[in-house]
Amino acid sequence: MDSMKSVAFETCQSLFPDWASLSISDFDLDDPKGFSSFTIGIRSKTFVQPLLPPAVLYRRLEGKENAILNFETEKQVFLALGTNNIAAHCYHYDRTCRIEAFYRGRTLQAEDLFEPENLRKIADQLYRLHQLRPPNLPQEMFFDVLFDKWGQLAKSVLEDGIDAFPPEEQELCEELREIYSPETFSKVRRCIPDGDLTFCHNDTYHGNIMKLDSGEIKLLDFEFSCLNNKAYDFSNLFAETVMRHQQPEHPYFRIAEPEFGDREFTTLIGAYLDNAEFVSSDERESEFQKLLQNTQDLLPLSDFKYAMAALPLAVEPIQNIRFIPYAHQRFAKFLNAYERRFGST
Repeated sequence: MDSMKSVAFETCQSLFPDWASLSISDFDLDDPKGFSSFTIGIRSKTFVQPLLPPAVLYRRLEGKENAILNFETEKQVFLALGTNNIAAHCYHYDRTCRIEAFYRGRTLQAEDLFEPENLRKIADQLYRLHQLRPPNLPQEMFFDVLFDKWGQLAKSVLEDGIDAFPPEEQELCEELREIYSPETFSKVRRCIPDGDLTFCHNDTYHGNIMKLDSGEIKLLDFEFSCLNNKAYDFSNLFAETVMRHQQPEHPYFRIAEPEFGDREFTTLIGAYLDNAEFVSSDERESEFQKLLQNTQDLLPLSDFKYAMAALPLAVEPIQNIRFIPYAHQRFAKFLNAYERRFGST
């Protein structure tokens, strides 16, 4: 962990002249956070002369094998988001790291998503994001790209890397091999409603949303942003509110029954549509009902996505969590939801 902090600080020191004569002890550095890549907040302590910049967010990109977009496209997407004041201003971007302006505030907690005012502000940010058309995006939708790229990673972990896990997890690995089968992807595709593809965030859980000290809401972590059904950004918002940590028995977490429902989605989608113009109330109501239904239909796909995303992380986890049991619980939840909706076919 200290070596990660040292690399991050030394990179910033080489880029910012005001930092050159200072040492790492002159800054507060957060512990690394993240999954497929990690971030470190770096903030200067009190000085007589202010530094420029006084704080940054360092994001390591090197070794991120599960990237949805190639490097150049992902860079163009992030810079376009910064230009439109949706993502943070970018100070530096290369293949090893990205250094962004530092937001002062806190990432949302699960309970924050049940406050109507937060939902309205999130809806406004999503509407702005959905209007963008960054260049050179893949024309396939997010889940097509995900399955193509992450399926091979999952197969490598569950087949070639199975010996790295304890015996009880090896049994789960064998059951999880169904996740990258053509039959599973057919189930995924069947859950996706018809409709035009929109530029979406695709990972809108509460940890990727920040509430600034000013009260503004900002979206974070755009690594999965590409074309998708826009309603997925609504359904995915609550995906991690079902996690219950610090459980007494192995694996010390569980996925609980959801506490969110139509009340929260009604607030979110209603606020989202307040940004649009309609020729009549009937037209608005029709769009509202379509988005609400699409949101409900897409709920199981967050479980599929997070199960797939967890598998490469199981080999060298950054977080203190058993990713094989996590993936197994998520995938089982997806399969159960699919069977309730479509039966065993």
